[in-house]
Amino acid sequence: MIDIVVVLRAEDAVLDFLSVLTDDHGGETRVILGDRAEILTLAAGTDTAERLARLASHVRPVTDGIAAPGPEVLAGLLSRAGAWRDGQEGPYAHDGRSRETVRIWTHSPADTRRSRGRLGRDTALAHAGRPDGGSELRHAVGYSPYLQFLSDLDRPLPRHLIAAKLDFVNRSCGHLLAERDPDYVVQTPHIPAAERFFDADPAERERLYALMASLDDEAASVVDPWEFGSSPYEERRLDATAAWVRDHCAGAEGPLVEVGACEGALTRRLAAAGFTVRATEPNSAFRDRLTAAFAGSEAVTVDGADLAELAKEDGPPHAAAHLLIEMLYYGQDLALLDGLATDRVFVALEPEALTSRLQPWLERSTLWRADEETVLVPPQVETVCAGRAYLSKRGSVGLLLRRTAG
Repeated sequence: MIDIVVVLRAEDAVLDFLSVLTDDHGGETRVILGDRAEILTLAAGTDTAERLARLASHVRPVTDGIAAPGPEVLAGLLSRAGAWRDGQEGPYAHDGRSRETVRIWTHSPADTRRSRGRLGRDTALAHAGRPDGGSELRHAVGYSPYLQFLSDLDRPLPRHLIAAKLDFVNRSCGHLLAERDPDYVVQTPHIPAAERFFDADPAERERLYALMASLDDEAASVVDPWEFGSSPYEERRLDATAAWVRDHCAGAEGPLVEVGACEGALTRRLAAAGFTVRATEPNSAFRDRLTAAFAGSEAVTVDGADLAELAKEDGPPHAAAHLLIEMLYYGQDLALLDGLATDRVFVALEPEALTSRLQPWLERSTLWRADEETVLVPPQVETVCAGRAYLSKRGSVGLLLRRTAG
């Protein structure tokens, strides 16, 4: 038996994979350090203290440029570590002897620390399609403050291994306990007492990876990453949002400007209700899908303007309303709303963001007032990624803003 543990940094091997490092199967454990493109071999027969001391010597300070090395480099490292033998696809080597079983362990593609999530996804890509001779690939649940995972293998650590893990953290990771970067700080939730693992097929891995992305191209690496087309919660939210807009804008002159239309889940509903919609989407991958979905439509036009660009536009056409639906989470300057060519803005946010972000700005604004506040959908717990995980969706509150001057 050979275990190959693929991690971003040395401390990850102990924090999330200590049960693998101490699995008494009589074989070697090989640790691939992604940030250094290096392989550590922990010989069979070495005890826990020896293994942890070896890893402790490779714990590094946090520096700029820490990143997963990519699928091609990882494929080479896995090959060197013995993950497969080219030309020996079956369970037996050419001499007829049984090959050693290889197990590969790595980060979750949904690890909130993005560099770990990328390494987990890239390790799976490197492994896919190779003559692995029956090796299995398994992901650690790892750090996942937003998702609860349905795991396939749970390993509660006995007290002596908990003690070893905590001693490793205190002796070797003291600088990380005070680290300010959330990707590299080590706090209580990063030190699990039970290590949990799951299997995933390629489609599931990609959806998990995209689900935890923000607005970059990685979010658009799969179609409908936030499951607007299959989630009962999202269907209710979108239906309620479209009905809210329809009730206030029926008969109004000018188009609706939907800012950040993504792939058009709300756009379709607005067009079906008879509105002319200008759907704007800065992300090129989402915009391509949006354009394809409404090709030939006279009711919907698509362009790439973001909120800042819309705020700079001058002159007609004056919009019936601008729609900022579930998109003011990313640090946009709310003063940009003052420049929008409309007297009416529909904003939808989760309740906490509405209270902490929008309301204080609105209280200071001399140009806008809240005309109506409505609960579009209450919070609900829902599964994602075909039931692999579940999370609490926090509800959506709509606020209709009307211009008071200017």
